Amino acid sequence: MKHSVILFYKYVTIVEPQAFMEREKAVCDALQLTGRVIIATEGINATLEGNKEDIARYITHIRKDARFKTVDIKETEGKGGLFPRLSMRVRDEVVSSYLPKDINPRKDTGTHLPPAELKKWFAEGKEFEIIDMRNDYEYAVGHFKGSHASGMENFRDLEKITPNFDSLKNKTVLTVCTGGIRCEKASAYLKAKGFTDVYQLEGGMHRYMEKYPSEDFLGALYTFDGRVTMHFGGDREIVGTCVHCGAKSEDFADCMNEFCGNHFIACTDCRDETGKVGCSIHYVESTTGVSV
Repeated sequence: MKHSVILFYKYVTIVEPQAFMEREKAVCDALQLTGRVIIATEGINATLEGNKEDIARYITHIRKDARFKTVDIKETEGKGGLFPRLSMRVRDEVVSSYLPKDINPRKDTGTHLPPAELKKWFAEGKEFEIIDMRNDYEYAVGHFKGSHASGMENFRDLEKITPNFDSLKNKTVLTVCTGGIRCEKASAYLKAKGFTDVYQLEGGMHRYMEKYPSEDFLGALYTFDGRVTMHFGGDREIVGTCVHCGAKSEDFADCMNEFCGNHFIACTDCRDETGKVGCSIHYVESTTGVSV
């Protein structure tokens, strides 16, 4: 049986998020969908997997709601079992940022730039700066050529790292992220901090790579599911490197130290016989490859 994964978000007012969550959970349970869904008064952020027929039924369902009639839903091939269960929660934000409440994409955000227009910018040699609004480990395995890494360990670091880009305030700035949702608030925040010409990539890296596989984007796209990374074909360059030996790799690991939590790229040669490995802090280089 073929499976599909869908990814979508929308900043839209949901007056009763708990009731909306209960409705969506009932539908997803009936269709046996798994994944993660965050709902807040400011909108929805969802990634779901199921067999193709049931995913199609869910898409029909959500688009019957006038608020989501035209929502951009990205669909790719699934594998089945990419998520252990369905997790659906009501939270204060659809992506945790801890930004001031007046940073509201429903009112003001960066200008949406379609993938075709970005391709034109690249082709014409337009002067602009790309700020990658993802976490550092996402950037490490794949990113747009010439882009700036944000330096964030977590999206909550946005306020802290923004002053590092003050020199770009009077330049054309394009924010990019996986599917677009983080750029909604990131671009809005840049505008609030005095950046004068701010865009965000419409549909995120996902839409660009889908339309222009292995063009302008180097490496693979990090995903927060069982795939870990994905790409859309073409002759692409691997840019990820093992944190221990520097070999080209797109294989991620969690530190074997149970109290650590670091997530990083590690090639197979630097792992122990069970496939485990310590991060750069908890790795002791030896003939046995012991991690502590």
